[in-house]
This record gives sequence, C-alpha cells and structure tokens, in this order.
Amino acid sequence: MNKLRIATTSLAGCFGCHMSFLDMDERLVGLLEYVEFDRSPLTDIKHCGPCDIGLIEGGLCNADNVHVLREFRDNCRILIAVGACAINGGVPAMRNHFSLRECLEESFLNGVGVENPQIPNDVELPLLLDKVQPIHEAVHIDYYLPGCPPSADEFLSVLGDLLAGREPALPKKLIHYD
Repeated sequence: MNKLRIATTSLAGCFGCHMSFLDMDERLVGLLEYVEFDRSPLTDIKHCGPCDIGLIEGGLCNADNVHVLREFRDNCRILIAVGACAINGGVPAMRNHFSLRECLEESFLNGVGVENPQIPNDVELPLLLDKVQPIHEAVHIDYYLPGCPPSADEFLSVLGDLLAGREPALPKKLIHYD
C-alpha cells in the first residue's frame, strides 16, 4: 500500500494547531499506518519535498513565511490552510492596525523593560511584511480547516476523507471558532 506523504509547517502564529494535531495521541500512531511525514516538527526535515498533503498553520508576516509557503505550494498536491491565523491572519494580524514602523518602535525602542534600544537590522532576520496576510492571498489553497485551533477530531476527519479518496466535509458538530 502506498502511504500518503504529509508535510506540515507553522508560519506566523502560536503553534497551537500543531499541538492540536498532536492531541490525536494514540490515534496518530494508527494514522501512521496510512501516512508518512515529510517536513514536519515530527521529522525535523527542513525543506518540503514532493507530498500529497501540506498542512499550513499561521499567516504570512515575513519574507521567510512567503518562501516556505511557496515551497509547499510547489511540492504539495493538496494544500490545507489550518486554523484562524492561516485563514484570516489571526492574532498576528492584530498588528495590521498599526504601521510596521510603529510596531517596531513600540517593540524595540519604547516598550516596557527595553534595554539598549535599537531596531534589529541583521541579514539573518527575515524581512517583515508591511501587513500580516492570510495564506490564500499568496497561493491557491485547496481546503480550509477552521478553528483556533481546530480539534484533533477535525484533523482526523479531513485526513480520513482524503485517505478514502473523498472530498473533505467537516460535520457541523466538529467545527468551532473559539
């Protein structure tokens, strides 16, 4: 039996969607009978290779996020936006009410407890985008898995449908937006 290849990543967000994915607990072990992981915190693989499914958590706040998202789109047959941050920018997009300059000055110059105030300028730091964006503004997304975070049962439902060759359809009882 050919296993489906899955890659996951977290962009601008809290990593809560990955934690919810891991909440499958022993059901994750059962899932491993049908899938294998490419890039993921479970494997520590740094680049996305050819995959059947890409699970993207988080929005786009810097140039590195955009690069990783495009790498996933280029390598994944199906791309799923996971959670509020990927779908609408979530909490990271709260900075969109301010200019990037205002955010940087508040964080690095005027913030409480700031010592040695200076805005970082290092080639190792990814270039920040002016605004945080949901991922569908940069690439085509095939499916959306809502929630903050989506539950382990939601992940299992969507992956179960895809494994069975069906179009994913979340039952209303699984969908939540808290």
